[in-house]
Amino acid sequence: MKIRTLIVDDEPLARQGLRLLACDESDLEIIGECESGADALVAIDRDPPALIFLDVQMPEMDGFELLAKLPRDRLPLVIFTTAYNQHAVRAFEAHALDYLLKPIRTARFQESVARAREHLGSQEASAAARGLLALLAAQQGARSAGPSEPFLTRLTIKTNDKVVVVKAIDIDSIESAGNYVAVNVGKESHILRETLNTLESQLDPEKFLRISRSAIVNLDRVKELQPMFKGEHVIVLHNGKRLAMTRGLRDVERALRFG
Repeated sequence: MKIRTLIVDDEPLARQGLRLLACDESDLEIIGECESGADALVAIDRDPPALIFLDVQMPEMDGFELLAKLPRDRLPLVIFTTAYNQHAVRAFEAHALDYLLKPIRTARFQESVARAREHLGSQEASAAARGLLALLAAQQGARSAGPSEPFLTRLTIKTNDKVVVVKAIDIDSIESAGNYVAVNVGKESHILRETLNTLESQLDPEKFLRISRSAIVNLDRVKELQPMFKGEHVIVLHNGKRLAMTRGLRDVERALRFG
């Protein structure tokens, strides 16, 4: 049985990557690609899919807003694709069929498709739909309530003989080194025993952006984006520091525009 599948993502490269991965799954039939939530609503109404690969972060209408507009009795299986950090996707683990963190690894994609296949084969799609409804309710509740915890405004970093207090707004970038991070402020670099994932979850996402597995930048410190080879880019900060990007260019441009 073919699994009629729709890809919804505002980035062309992300859609292309999903389509290439899907080519290796003989029972996935890609019936369309959409670059916005509005386009997806039209496509779903015209030709309902059994499965959607859905980007969470899209301009104008994000993935959750799109799903909230679909008829509750005809929700398809949904595999979220997201650049959210591990802390932010915990709700997905409880309610969603599955989620894929960008950049998407082949083995992880195959595992996610197998899970969708299992649900469809055992007629458990309705259970997945109930989980999706619970996730939507949780997201709407979170948006109404606002952030549950304040974001970090300063860091305290212990050295051999003192404690250095660093204001978050003064940070240029943060780079990981195993279970430590280097907090870069001007010409100084402070070593903090903390993981990048943990710090990311505590920093204001409108001010700080994870640009790769190993680096976070203060958006106010970004001077320019420079193209490299094969569609890759580097971020150049005002202090001259250059950091490689693996996050999608449009994600970064959007954060710089609205952050």
